[in-house]
Amino acid sequence: MSAAAASNAYNPTESMKPVNPLVREVRPKVTLVVRMAASVGNYDYILDWEFQTDGLIRAKVGLSGILMVKSTKYENVDQISSTDELHGTLLAENTVGIIHDHYLTFYLDMDIDGIDNSFVQVKMAKQTVKNGPTPRKSFWKAEKHIARTEKDAQIKLSLYQPSEFHVINPSKKTNIGNPVGYKLVPGATAASLLDHDDPPQLRAAFTNNQIWVTPYNRSEEWAGGQYVYQSKGDDTLAVWSDRNRPIENKDIVLWYTLGFHHLPCQEDYPIMPTVSSSFDLKPTNFFERNPIMRTAPFYEKDLPMCAAPAE
Repeated sequence: MSAAAASNAYNPTESMKPVNPLVREVRPKVTLVVRMAASVGNYDYILDWEFQTDGLIRAKVGLSGILMVKSTKYENVDQISSTDELHGTLLAENTVGIIHDHYLTFYLDMDIDGIDNSFVQVKMAKQTVKNGPTPRKSFWKAEKHIARTEKDAQIKLSLYQPSEFHVINPSKKTNIGNPVGYKLVPGATAASLLDHDDPPQLRAAFTNNQIWVTPYNRSEEWAGGQYVYQSKGDDTLAVWSDRNRPIENKDIVLWYTLGFHHLPCQEDYPIMPTVSSSFDLKPTNFFERNPIMRTAPFYEKDLPMCAAPAE
């Protein structure tokens, strides 16, 4: 575990004319990082859980290690015809780096201020305006949809159909009446390109969606089932979710799959630089106000000063 100052968590600037032209106050952003590194075959996976003073939790995954390669007769790309299927990139003489995917599915037993929670998809929808009082032609609004059963929470991410994904406790509310919650904020990710009935995809059916929600079941812990290599796809997250059990105001588990498509390049060989992606769990009406306000501000005397050494 480590703690490190990163950046400003709170940096308001106010104009106080005519008494004082500018008032600026800063809160330090301090992050506690819990790290695990796992060597799986030829890859090294670095998993960080970052806990921030504003209540945000960030899960970050870094991939490094030794690239999987295969031999080839080619020594230069000029020798490769357009009909040759290398399924990879020529990285060195007689060496091809193979294209492949990585998927990490996170099991998130949220328990927001209690066991009984609900999953809410907040869709951002465009609304067209005709003959309105202003020149505006459109705007967008937020539409909340509470998932009643598991199939309501099988979600494929889409840039052009944006949503927020909240886990709330309907029975616990803030002073002004909002249910307390946290939201999942996806980062860069990837979806499988394989056919759903392809044997590898049957085993990895948990990648068919990026988000799933299931009722808590002690036997449903691993998204690929207990015996992945021997699986025919009959014991995966996709199979459990298709039972379509009730999930509203229940003890629920949020599943999120973070993915990488890896098309190797010469900079990946022979040892790969680390490539990273992440997602956030961000408080959403969990606090009465910005929790950073409770931390002590930094003043000029608190800041490190750089000066030339005395002669």
